[in-house]
Amino acid sequence: MIEEEYIRLIFGLKMRQIRNEKDLSLFGLAKKTGLSKSYLNEIEKGKKYPKRDKILLLAEALDTNYDDLVSLKLDKNLAPIGEILQSKILKEIPLDIFGIRESDLIDIIADAPLKVNAFITTLFEIAKNYNLTRESFFLAALRSYQEAHDNYFEVYEQQVEQFAKAYSIDLNQKLEVNDLEEILIEEYGYTINNEELTQHRELDKLRSVFVPSSKTLLVSSESDTSQRMFIYAKEIAYNYLQITDRLYTFSWIQFERFDQVFNNFVASYFAGALLIPKKRLVQSLKSFFNQPHFQADAFEALVANFTDSPETFYQRLTNILPHDFNLKNLFFLRFRYKPERGAIQLTKELHITNSLDPHGNEHNEHYCRRWVSIRNLQVLPESELTQLSDAQISSYTHTENEYLVLSTATKDPFRSGYYRSIALGIMVSPLAVQTIKFLKSEHLVRRTVGITCESCSLQACEERVAPAYKIERDERYARTGQVVQSLFEKYK
Repeated sequence: MIEEEYIRLIFGLKMRQIRNEKDLSLFGLAKKTGLSKSYLNEIEKGKKYPKRDKILLLAEALDTNYDDLVSLKLDKNLAPIGEILQSKILKEIPLDIFGIRESDLIDIIADAPLKVNAFITTLFEIAKNYNLTRESFFLAALRSYQEAHDNYFEVYEQQVEQFAKAYSIDLNQKLEVNDLEEILIEEYGYTINNEELTQHRELDKLRSVFVPSSKTLLVSSESDTSQRMFIYAKEIAYNYLQITDRLYTFSWIQFERFDQVFNNFVASYFAGALLIPKKRLVQSLKSFFNQPHFQADAFEALVANFTDSPETFYQRLTNILPHDFNLKNLFFLRFRYKPERGAIQLTKELHITNSLDPHGNEHNEHYCRRWVSIRNLQVLPESELTQLSDAQISSYTHTENEYLVLSTATKDPFRSGYYRSIALGIMVSPLAVQTIKFLKSEHLVRRTVGITCESCSLQACEERVAPAYKIERDERYARTGQVVQSLFEKYK
């Protein structure tokens, strides 16, 4: 069934369009129909739908026929708005997490339908050009929500402490996988199967599947301890927080609604906070930051004290550093690399900062090889190490901002033959220098970096793997502009 709200809005949009075409004001239409101006305004905003006798009055006053006025068919100027409204995309956009009501957007559309239509059409064109999917839209909305809250959520931190108290878990000690498995089995009635997934070649990249009807958790036998810990912690979160609209697979996911994406984030946040408790992490970070020099082995020992997964640790830092150390200008990046192919792919990013650098790109450009995270990715496959951590201070060619970048590269736990690196950037500021003592160390490598080779202005760069065609294009346009301006001056 077509929603009444949609019918009201389409009628109002058509009525306003016809009235404007007739150069008729609301006051003038009110005079011709005998209807109040406020009532007509509510009709045009989609808040009211007139009865048949009033529609006849309006059709006569607007010099159109009844059938055209009540038809849901829109002309080409308004068709994109009709499509977006009928597709129920407004229902899917997570407006509430940003404090926006759907009625607010309806009012905006009703107030300036042609301008909104042009804006929507532009967004659709951008989405098509960049191959943006519904899933990428939802994930972008989630990232914006995280960034708007500095990626810290006190309510989930408190719920983890309440859970630990209720189940006699000592957050001052590193959890064991058996601790979480026992809770799932004894408290929530789970059956854990470690054999089924490995029997299906199509599921070789999956680490877990949950079957809700029998509370069976299928876990890949190839999952290492850190992966299993995170899977168990997420399942506990779903149960303890009583989340039912959820995802059932890890790490490959397919979702139908934004709520599932959001709830997956909530469960992941709870899991990270449970595996890496806030109070213990803050104490350990204060001690680490007080060291006069950055030492990779000390950093890896810090990570290992909490988890065997560097990514889980780095993710947790994006929660704690903004809130407990007031270091709010951060970025988080995850790269994937297969040596045989040579291509480096950015697979995850989060910016809790006033800058979006460094960022992903949709044009298969070459990320700067001067980044410590890229260097680690290329060095690790040639070494006998299982992981490689390093740090550097990066200054970008097009901005005055500097970042302390911590990075760890490991074999990709989900893809054979692949490697991954995690990078956390902390903007260098007076507060950061005061908090992190080794920022003053003369041993810390400092490098000027770009975003991608194609957009980098560095002239002498031994690491460059592609020409800076974007810089060259901009310089060519600038020279053209200068010559054109000189002609204006010559012939004015």
